[in-house]
Amino acid sequence: MSEREWQLVGAPNARDLGGMIGAQGRRVRAGRLIRTPALGRLIDEDLPVLAKLGPACVVDLRAHSEVSVAPPDRLPGEPRLVHLPVHDPAHPVFTYVSAVLLGHDLGAYAELARQGTPAAMAAIYRWFVTGDSALEGFATAVRLAADGSNLPLVYHCSAGKDRTGWLTVVLLHALGVDEAAIRADYLANNPLTASLREVLIEAMRRHHPGLDEAAVRPVLEVRPEYLDAGYAEVRRVHGSFGAYLRDGLGVTDRLVAALRANLLE
Repeated sequence: MSEREWQLVGAPNARDLGGMIGAQGRRVRAGRLIRTPALGRLIDEDLPVLAKLGPACVVDLRAHSEVSVAPPDRLPGEPRLVHLPVHDPAHPVFTYVSAVLLGHDLGAYAELARQGTPAAMAAIYRWFVTGDSALEGFATAVRLAADGSNLPLVYHCSAGKDRTGWLTVVLLHALGVDEAAIRADYLANNPLTASLREVLIEAMRRHHPGLDEAAVRPVLEVRPEYLDAGYAEVRRVHGSFGAYLRDGLGVTDRLVAALRANLLE
């Protein structure tokens, strides 16, 4: 199945990376890399669709605290489940974003609140490049994707846009996909989740009548400046994305060759 031949009602921003142009003009194989949000809200009609994709491995990038309060993933068959939490509960930006989404008093985050949630989101993307659990989780996920026994590979976080988005950036760069195409896939989240985003904001407004919608929206969206912040951090720390893959994530030439052999036509 190619990218637009299927949809998951309970995961509207789920998509197949198949068809994107990688190294030497070779296309990413359809049905091998599937990015999704958490799969606990799939409806019954979604399950045969996911079953047809036949995931061999499912990578979950959520923290244990996120998993514990969310509905269990609904998965067909018995795919290998790998939990790679990309999260730092001590990082003030993570706790600030959680406080915003939960409608908590932001008095303890005065400086972050002054900078605004877009700045907080950009800080998270910079952390993706340097944070210990981010480096470990993304590196392990790349190694899993390079092993044909784990394909098709489904990977997700909670919303399927930030951690999932950055892992997609990493994988597509390793496959030689053009940066403009990578950016377009990243930004595709917003139109795919427009209706869901309004439902979420309305639900938050009911529970928290004083909700600061201007603070919440940036957390529910992807924005070019978030991705730009990650790229800028890559250049600052490593000089180039290739060096980040090699030195930051341990993605060797041999691993790149395995990824391309398994994932490019």
